[in-house]
Amino acid sequence: MTVVKHPHFRELQHSPRASAMVFEDPQSQQLLDYLQAIAPSQASVLITGETGTGKELIARQIHQLSERRDQPFIALNCGAFSETLVESELFGHEKGAFTGAHEARAGWFEAAHGGTIFLDEIGDLSLAIQVKLLRVLQENQVIRLGSRQTRRVNLRVIAATNVDLQQAVATGKFREDLYYRLNVAHVQLKPLRQRQGDILPLAQHFIQEYRQQLNAASIRLSQSAQNAMLTYPWPGNIRELENAIHRAVLLCQHGVIQPQDLQLHECGQSVAGLLQIMPNTSTLQQVLLHWFEQGLEHLDEQLEAEITQAAYAYCHQNQMHTAQLLGVSRNIIRARLLKHGLLKPSLRRAQAQPQSSSASAYLYS
Repeated sequence: MTVVKHPHFRELQHSPRASAMVFEDPQSQQLLDYLQAIAPSQASVLITGETGTGKELIARQIHQLSERRDQPFIALNCGAFSETLVESELFGHEKGAFTGAHEARAGWFEAAHGGTIFLDEIGDLSLAIQVKLLRVLQENQVIRLGSRQTRRVNLRVIAATNVDLQQAVATGKFREDLYYRLNVAHVQLKPLRQRQGDILPLAQHFIQEYRQQLNAASIRLSQSAQNAMLTYPWPGNIRELENAIHRAVLLCQHGVIQPQDLQLHECGQSVAGLLQIMPNTSTLQQVLLHWFEQGLEHLDEQLEAEITQAAYAYCHQNQMHTAQLLGVSRNIIRARLLKHGLLKPSLRRAQAQPQSSSASAYLYS
């Protein structure tokens, strides 16, 4: 598989999670059967699921099961590109197309010719870029920035998101025609808490990987640690599980991981606690009916502000944890915090600066 180096290209080959393809749970085994059925086709694929469920790993699995397996696989985080550079990065540019364009350069769609391109956080693309992406899917052509010449590309597009694209379509934030073009084959990833049969096999995988990295002796999970892992909700999914195991391998004594080594109470107890204290459906409906009767203007905006503020406070002003709690991207949370005045002025000024083209991308989507 061709490896392409780029600030937004995510290198997984040497990461423990790169090989964390565990299908022990019956639901996961059904998913594997489904992947084997859709992989040989040329159909576009839309992968949805919570943050940390392994959407990129699934995309790589589809690529490896396809006839394109010996061609490039390029993974890009759409949310990591600045608005001013995203078109150039994706579709390329000609010399002189903009200030600093000292030479012509192919974009990532051209680089993926013959292979697969994985677009993570697809919902973060602007409507203008969505139009250009739709053209690629319809015509198999790209036009570099500053050029009038079309260039044919032969590639498969796999997109992923942890937000509700149907809702985004309904609110006009995502093009309906692009949604249907991407959603030819749909892969819905279950959160880790709903496929418990994968938890302990994944834990064993990460234990072996980190034990080898650290040249440690044999390490095992105590029964109490196993019980703790099976009863924990894992709001951060596979990414959180890997981090917990990595920490436990470092902290455990005598080669046995105990519950305290996992420190699960520090890595998501707030989410579990929030689930326990949430009002039941009837109580929530009563509150909403009361607000409806008051005839409040812009109720949807008020609800968004209240939910964002409560979640942000509950997560101790941590944007990433807030995004995981609400099931949206960090970019969306940042935009909501700015919109509702929940960021301090100093942070607001910092967030107003355009993102660098070398912004780091998350390994797990």
